[in-house]
Amino acid sequence: MASLFHFSPIISTVFFLITSCYALNQTPKPYIVYMGSPLNNTRDSAEIAELSHLRILSSIIPSEESERISLRHYYHHAYRGFCALLTEDEATLLSGDEEVVSVFPDPVLQLHTTRSWDFLGLESSYYSTSSSYHYSHGSSYDVIIGVIDTGIWPESPSFDDQHIGKVPSRWKGVCMEGFDFDKSNCNRKLIGARFYNIEDQESTFTKLPNVSTKIPSEPKGTPRDKVGHGTNTASIAAGGIVPNANYYGLANGTARGGLPSARIATYKACSEGNCQGSAILKAIDDAIKDGVDIISISIGRSFVFQTDFKDDPIAIGAFHAAEKGVMVVCSGGNEGPDPYTVTNSAPWIFTVAASTIDRKFQSTIVLGNNVSLKGSGISYNPTGRSRSRTYPLAFGENIPFHPSLTSQARNCMPGSLDAKRVAGKIIVCMNDDWTISREIKKLVVQDAKAKGLILIDEAEKSSPFDSGNFHFAEVGKLAGAKILQYINSSQNPLATIFPANEIRRFKPAPVVADFSSRGPATLTENILKPDISAPGVGILSAMIPKVDEVSSNLLPEKQSTSLFGITSGTSMACPHVTGAMSFIKSIHPTWSFSMIKSAIMTTATISNNLRKHLTNTSGLYSNPHEIGAGELSPIKALDPGLVFETTMNDYYKFLCYYGFKEKELRLVASKNYKNFDCPKNASTKKEFISDINYPSISIEKLKQNQGVVKVKRVATNVGSDRNSTYTCSTIAPPGLVVRVSPRKIAFVKGIKKASFEVSFDGKKASKGYNFGIIMWSDGSHKVQMVFAVNVE
Repeated sequence: MASLFHFSPIISTVFFLITSCYALNQTPKPYIVYMGSPLNNTRDSAEIAELSHLRILSSIIPSEESERISLRHYYHHAYRGFCALLTEDEATLLSGDEEVVSVFPDPVLQLHTTRSWDFLGLESSYYSTSSSYHYSHGSSYDVIIGVIDTGIWPESPSFDDQHIGKVPSRWKGVCMEGFDFDKSNCNRKLIGARFYNIEDQESTFTKLPNVSTKIPSEPKGTPRDKVGHGTNTASIAAGGIVPNANYYGLANGTARGGLPSARIATYKACSEGNCQGSAILKAIDDAIKDGVDIISISIGRSFVFQTDFKDDPIAIGAFHAAEKGVMVVCSGGNEGPDPYTVTNSAPWIFTVAASTIDRKFQSTIVLGNNVSLKGSGISYNPTGRSRSRTYPLAFGENIPFHPSLTSQARNCMPGSLDAKRVAGKIIVCMNDDWTISREIKKLVVQDAKAKGLILIDEAEKSSPFDSGNFHFAEVGKLAGAKILQYINSSQNPLATIFPANEIRRFKPAPVVADFSSRGPATLTENILKPDISAPGVGILSAMIPKVDEVSSNLLPEKQSTSLFGITSGTSMACPHVTGAMSFIKSIHPTWSFSMIKSAIMTTATISNNLRKHLTNTSGLYSNPHEIGAGELSPIKALDPGLVFETTMNDYYKFLCYYGFKEKELRLVASKNYKNFDCPKNASTKKEFISDINYPSISIEKLKQNQGVVKVKRVATNVGSDRNSTYTCSTIAPPGLVVRVSPRKIAFVKGIKKASFEVSFDGKKASKGYNFGIIMWSDGSHKVQMVFAVNVE
């Protein structure tokens, strides 16, 4: 009996855990139910689709919980499905339904957060000198860009509709009204606006325009951007030409997008820190229905949470967008520099990495011993009335709140510093704890009434931190060592931090951003990702106007505001590629977006402004897992010579090789591909993914004792010369044997396509990934196809 009583608490605990887990499994939470393409290619009305989904819910949800028989979102145009509150058991039950492809929890995605277009070779003058395609007179094709993000600030001068013609007749979208946004906020530039019940966090310092305030009505929300991210990305892709744009005097110049004449439709699916996958999936469906040409999405999941393309809202929506001829461009993520961190890696998505431009924002620190040190950072004086002052200098490690917090104080972690000893000083912190952001460190010392912050980095950061009007500088370990040595050797250490200044024509550039996520892709290494690199560091773009914290107490006419901001991230790189694709589409309206994607990839540059190979922030040569095919070069992409068009047939083969079951494929397939049959034993042949007609080559496994791996590609001649012959050359690392057959491909009138085979022999190659280039040239064009081969 004693023994029984001795174990009974354990039994009770186990029973409690089991019942708790069961109860947890039965707690309803949002799930996305993906049901593939519309049946028989018919697009049911919204009412019929909603009723059909509600019937499904009523069949699995108990009658006593009938309040759950409702839809958060439902999809019925390019694909079928819905989002609703389900228990885990109900989700499992639905996933076994013959009409369901997948059921998965509604994920929360992350925002991946101008001189740049000049740096890419697309100067303002190009729009007024390029034949009939210049900005003032419009282009031969009116491109419509859908931006799925945090909304838009319509009053920004970047979205003025001056010099823009009538809205295209094919546009079927709407301009939804919110409590601070009405139909008059849309115009010939901003032609559409939608939102999806997004809860915004109001900013204390947001300067609202003079709009009539309305009583909020259902559904709650507004297309207006309260974060700034959506306004940034929209202006980079397609902002109008705005002279004398700057951020408190920094980065002064002409702001514009890649195609200033392009139309913008905004789809607000995110607020700050909250992007529901179900809302993004709804936004993609709406954008396709509305008639956009390109969708730009600077959002994604962390690589940690990637599981399957069937559970990825962006991958699902982008696949069906490709079926409708709509290109989806996505940021690759900001979780670098480690490998296997890139996201949005499906082959039907154009995945973008981030790089620097030839501009650097430099801050200067002068120590009390008159030693001057250079750092990076963005800071400004909003009033311009006072000069930079000298303040006492202290290292966070020397002023902890308690001796036990010394190591935390070294990194200026929250709660670690003695506020009394911080006040009135410039504080020096280490930046070697990645869990604490630069913004948090700044807030920690600022709240303690410090006068400035100096961060010391072990490795150089490529993205300058915007500290607003708070004195800030970030230095490397060498300059940091001098600062710490001065503090330790001086009885009264002092320092001055001067506001940032801009250095143009900086070299080397571009450089791969340290934060930019790297390949290979975790879901499949047989597709090379990222695809391309584009400017994503220190980009001037439209911003929601904010009253500066210092000047917010001044009279309105003396308040300091800026209509532009300086931002960094693959979020900024993505709309550069969106804008470039729009620019090319406006000049080549008959090209498919797959052809344009190929043109951009095969003409990308792999050299910097020193005419040397592109590098990363460590000074090492960059490789295709960092930059994809190379740096975006829009002008060269106008005349690529050859393109490698990836068709829907290729994408369906990809699904076969990836392991989609026949039932899933039948549901996913649109009417035109219902009779598509997978190659025999395709589900066990993932290595065949390398064989789809992609503009780059990636081979996940090439065993040294296996022999040769072969892949095939089909080239299409889009050059002006219909009679041309291309000769092949290869650049490969020592030991990797690369053979191309045939080495010459000829095009004559009436023959636009030619195929070739590439074989890789790794018997003598180094183990690990080997990178190289296959080059085709006809004397006037150079067509580059990069490859990555993993030798085992």
